[in-house]
Amino acid sequence: MTTEHTSDVELLVHGGDVLSVDAAGTLVHNGAVATRDGVIVAVGPAAELRARFRADQEIDATGCLVLPGLINAHTHLAMNLLRGCADDLTLQEFLARVVPAEAELMSPRAVAAAVRVAAAESIRAGVTTALDMFWYHEAAEEAARTAGWRLLTGPTFMDVPNPPDRRDYNGRPDWAHAYLTALRPAPGRRPVVFAHSAYTLSPGQLTDIAELARDHGALLHLHAAENAAETASVVAAHGKRPVELLESLGLLGPDVLLAHAVDLTDGEIAALARTETAVVHCPLSNLKLGCGVARVPDLLRAGVTVGLGTDGAVSSNTLDMLAVVRMAALVHKAGGDPTAVPARQAVRMATVESARALGLAGELGSLEPGKRADLVVLDMDRPHLVPRHHPWSMLAYAAAAADVRDTVVDGRVLMRDRRLLTIDEQAALDELRA
Repeated sequence: MTTEHTSDVELLVHGGDVLSVDAAGTLVHNGAVATRDGVIVAVGPAAELRARFRADQEIDATGCLVLPGLINAHTHLAMNLLRGCADDLTLQEFLARVVPAEAELMSPRAVAAAVRVAAAESIRAGVTTALDMFWYHEAAEEAARTAGWRLLTGPTFMDVPNPPDRRDYNGRPDWAHAYLTALRPAPGRRPVVFAHSAYTLSPGQLTDIAELARDHGALLHLHAAENAAETASVVAAHGKRPVELLESLGLLGPDVLLAHAVDLTDGEIAALARTETAVVHCPLSNLKLGCGVARVPDLLRAGVTVGLGTDGAVSSNTLDMLAVVRMAALVHKAGGDPTAVPARQAVRMATVESARALGLAGELGSLEPGKRADLVVLDMDRPHLVPRHHPWSMLAYAAAAADVRDTVVDGRVLMRDRRLLTIDEQAALDELRA
C-alpha cells in the first residue's frame, strides 16, 4: 500500500538565469521559480528552492534565461485574417480597405479561429498576456480561455455604418452594461471598455463610454493621435486635437490607456503625465503605416507610463513582442542619442511597464512572490546569443521569438520544448484557412 504525497508546489523552473524584472533588476544565476495555485511563491537560487520544495512538475532551464511573460498591451488579434491585405498604405488608406473587409469577413466563428492561431503565435513568442480590441470579444475570450492564455478584452464602441457584429451604436451601451455587470474577472485580469477613437465617436459618445467604464471599474482604452492626418481630422470636426479633446471631456486619468500617441505636443505630454494617463507604443505599426515615431523619450522623461504593443497583425504583420522590443530600443536612437530607450527600459516596457499601463502591475510583469505565475524560458544556447554578457541587451538586441522554448501562464505550461500543449496548432491553422 502506498501513501499519496502532496507536493509543496505545482511547478518548479530551475537551473536557468532568472531575470526577475523587479525594481532592482535582480538577476539570479542558476536560479529557480516556484509556483502554486497559479501564483509565484518563491524566486531564488536553484539549490535553495530545490531543497525547500517538492514539485509536481519541473522544468530544467539549465543554459536558459527565465523571464516574465511578455505583455502585448495593444492588439487586434483577429486581424491576422487580413495579414498582408493592406500593406504599403497610409493609415487612412489602410482603414478604408480594412474596415469594409472586417464587415464582410468577421463572425464569431471567424474571430474564434483567428484568435486560436493568434494565441499560438503569441505563446510561441513568449507573450503571456494581450489586450485585444475587436469585434465579437466573447468568441475571443472563449478561444483564449480554452488555450489557458491570458486575454483582456471587452465591449468595443465604434460608430460606423454596418459594423461587423451588426449591432449599431445605439444598441451597444445596454449590451455592454449587461456584459460588464455579469463579468467576474479571473486573477490577473480586469474589465476593459474600448472606445475606438475621437474620429469614430462623438464627444457625447466618448463621455458616455467613459462613464460606463468608470461605473464598472474598467480600464478605458482608445486610439489617439496615431498620425498628423488623424489630428487634423479631429481638429476639423471638434476644434481640438485628440488628446486636448479627451482632456477637455475628462477622459484622461489613471484608468485610461491610449494606443499610439504619436502626434503629441509638449502640452499634451504634460497633460498625460499630470493625469497619470498611460500610453502604448506600437513602433512596428507606426513605422509601417508611415505615422511617424512617437516621442517616447519625452514621455518617459515626463513620467508617463509607456507599455508596448504589436497592434494588429494586419498593420504590423506580426504578434512578436521581442521584435517590438528591439524596434523600441532602436528607432529612438535614430536622432543621434544612443542612450535613448536603453535595453533595460525596452524590456521593462514589454513586461512590468505594460502591466502598469493595464493597471495590473501588482499581479503581472515581473517574477516576484505573490504575482501571477506567467514566465518564459528562453533558449540561450543559440549562435546569436553566445556568449552572454548582459541579459537585458541580449533580449533587446539579439533574441527572437524562435528562441522561446517554454511558456507558462498562471502556472500552467502552455508550451514545453517548443511544443504547444493546449492548442492543436494544425487544426487551428486548418480552421483559419477555411
